[in-house]
Amino acid sequence: QVQLVESGGGLVQAGGSLRLSCAASGRTFSSLAMGWFRQAPGKEREFVAAISWSGGTTYYADSVKGRFTISRDNAKNTVYLEMNSLKPEDTAVYYCAADGRWVVVTTEEYEYWGQGTQVTVSS
Repeated sequence: QVQLVESGGGLVQAGGSLRLSCAASGRTFSSLAMGWFRQAPGKEREFVAAISWSGGTTYYADSVKGRFTISRDNAKNTVYLEMNSLKPEDTAVYYCAADGRWVVVTTEEYEYWGQGTQVTVSS
């Protein structure tokens, strides 16, 4: 079993930045594919970014490409989501996800999910 705890959410003005963190425990972190998803009020959860075991491969949703950066520190068992040039439409609960079956995952077929952290971007 893998436990995921997100942090770093909050309220920020449009154009601002936030960095989300997700600390993992319960399994060798370097063997987990990691991802970030988000769910806005009244909308379905959507893929944001994913990173492979080593961090050498990353994927992004078109809506965040060039603004968000996913990274990981395998020594700290933590994955990050650096969010820049934030827009009101980025407002959502952001979820961290982990999967031990694949090198990288870009769908919702993750084994483990965090509880989420709220990000609110004011205009």
